[in-house]
Amino acid sequence: MERLTTPSNRQQVRGFLTIHSSPSALRHHIDWAIQAALGTWVKPTWSPQPLLPGSYRTQIEFRDREGAAAELASSLHSWHYLNFEVIENTDNGGELFRCTPELGIHRSLVDQTGAVILTENQLGNALKNSFDEESIREAIAALLGSAWELELDRFRSVDLQEIAHLRAI
Repeated sequence: MERLTTPSNRQQVRGFLTIHSSPSALRHHIDWAIQAALGTWVKPTWSPQPLLPGSYRTQIEFRDREGAAAELASSLHSWHYLNFEVIENTDNGGELFRCTPELGIHRSLVDQTGAVILTENQLGNALKNSFDEESIREAIAALLGSAWELELDRFRSVDLQEIAHLRAI
């Protein structure tokens, strides 16, 4: 049987995986899932997540083939208790996946600066299926992933809050 390999014409990408919160019991399983998706040995450094006692966080930078972020997101999405985001950058932009237990997973195309890109078809469908200004706003917010941004932003700012608290002392 011939082994399947990644086509050589697939572009190498740079990516970042941030797991904002994970229960302690899942850390080793997550390590294995990351290794399986990236096809290389990875040993994440986990630190306590102050917002959710008993949970941990980590961040990993990777260089891999195009599509690695989608594989990581699909693999990690199977555990309900994770808050994470993974971004994959190419020369022409990339993809952003965000996931929370309450909202599920959201996928966006992004440009080189990380801004979400909306297509003409997405906007056209949002306008076609909306009946008033409020429903247009809600449809565009859903396309942009605003609910995921709000939910994950509190995790992103944890380190800044810790620094501000130390300065106040």
